[in-house]
Amino acid sequence: MRITDTSDQWWKTAVIYCLDVETFYDSDGDGIGDLRGLAQRLDYLAELGVTCLWLMPFYPSPQRDDGYDVMDFYSVDPRVGTSGDLVEVIRTAHDRGLRVIADLLVNHTSDQHPWFKEARRSKDSPKRDWYVWRADAPPDTSDQVVFPDQEKGIWSLDDKTGEWYLHHFYAHQPDLNVANPDVRDEIARIAGYWLELGLDGFRVDAVPFFVEDIETDDLGAVMQPHALLKNLRAFINRRNGSAIMLGEVNLPHKEQRKYFGGDAGDELHMMFDFIGMQKLYLSLAREDARPLAKALKDRPAIHRSCQWATFVRNHDELTLDKLTDKERGEVFAAFGPEPEMQIYGRGLKRRLPPMLDGDPRRVKMAYSLLFSLPGTPTLFYGEEIGMGEDLAGEGRMAVRTPMQWSEGPTGGFSTASPRKLVRRLAPDGYAPEHVNVVAQRADPDSMWSFMRHLVQTYRACPELGWGEFSVLPQPNRQVLAHLCSTGEAAVVAVHNFGPDPVTVSVDLSGWSQADERSELGDVTLTDLLAGGEVVPDDGSLEVSLDGYGYRWLRIRPAGDLRIP
Repeated sequence: MRITDTSDQWWKTAVIYCLDVETFYDSDGDGIGDLRGLAQRLDYLAELGVTCLWLMPFYPSPQRDDGYDVMDFYSVDPRVGTSGDLVEVIRTAHDRGLRVIADLLVNHTSDQHPWFKEARRSKDSPKRDWYVWRADAPPDTSDQVVFPDQEKGIWSLDDKTGEWYLHHFYAHQPDLNVANPDVRDEIARIAGYWLELGLDGFRVDAVPFFVEDIETDDLGAVMQPHALLKNLRAFINRRNGSAIMLGEVNLPHKEQRKYFGGDAGDELHMMFDFIGMQKLYLSLAREDARPLAKALKDRPAIHRSCQWATFVRNHDELTLDKLTDKERGEVFAAFGPEPEMQIYGRGLKRRLPPMLDGDPRRVKMAYSLLFSLPGTPTLFYGEEIGMGEDLAGEGRMAVRTPMQWSEGPTGGFSTASPRKLVRRLAPDGYAPEHVNVVAQRADPDSMWSFMRHLVQTYRACPELGWGEFSVLPQPNRQVLAHLCSTGEAAVVAVHNFGPDPVTVSVDLSGWSQADERSELGDVTLTDLLAGGEVVPDDGSLEVSLDGYGYRWLRIRPAGDLRIP
């Protein structure tokens, strides 16, 4: 590959940062974060090294699901600002070298949306067919609900018309009928509107429910289900050739490949690696790298223009639904043994540092691993300083606490009194007096400084986003050694999941298939995180790791033009 190739498909080497405007920074003292406040913090994100900002929903909403219950897809919630404020954020972000994507919520609306209000007025309403209805009583669908502690089924009776409407999520979030061509046209119109205002793409919510809704049974007569994604991607890229769709698809690997578009690679540009994330936590719980290594090796081959998005934490519950009951029990026992730490019987409502008992060795090892894995790392706001959670927060709100900028009763998030904040701050040992941006930016040994170094190192290693991935054989079950190679150069990463020091021997003699090298005499190895050169012995490399230690090594030919 050429280094200039990375600008054509920017998402393959990006650093994505997810935030909720209402919990990031409050500029006017009303206790709610806003777009003007976000604009004031874009330089902070640029300094950290973020290259893509992902905005959680900012649309008008009754706020019964933290903004995911949308009542107007073409506007901005007045609590956080105006469309003009959003354009200023996008314009300023672009000036600082950041692209901006936002949630595209096309599976459902709020029941307060004008479309649904009109649809439920009469069975003859022009908007009736924008949603999915049935006249007969539904069977038991309790096994299909997304939030089993909140809903008993995926159909609810509408008293006004005496029919049932479909909702895979909450009853106040009726599903849109994508079999209706008018709905599909409207979805494209929504995407086109925000692209015109400057967005660089979308994180697409709940993609399987959007594409393969079995209850929308007449869709097959209209088009193949995956044609929805193909058409939407084609439309978005006609409007903006470099715009992306990053999909939420928590399915087995075989099914995930379909959402990339298979061999054609013409559906989602990117997809979150939920299976890799879940196996990561199993590996952390067991202090055994093998579950994660297997998950990475089992990833299906994807088109060269597509990419995996890797993550340690996201804005939802930390789902463990793809683990077996026994495996999930192991992770619960290690990282969430109390009932208030668990959610929906399948996940955790915690952030990483508290799960690892605040051990900086383990926390830093986990994030070193995240940035070295093949794919595009995605951070949830506050991860760069090691924020904790508020277990008193309901459900997923436990990890959506206000950003902690400085010491003080509101953590520098707002000038309002603590009782007026949109959400309570993280308490106890993870409160702002212990974890905040101001203190950590001034400390070269802080989590923030470490994360900034990781971001910069990752950005200098396009092999991690573009290279061929392989697990390097070695006998230690607690160690993951892997290589990402483009043929011309490669990065080797070695991580110790265990508390005891270990020395690992890895064979690098055949790293370059392009040149068929069998020895390393004409290349150099650079220690990317610690600095300095490493000298192998006839293609064999001895790597010493502390407990929970990690090393990144770049292999490059002599005469390579990049700075060592």
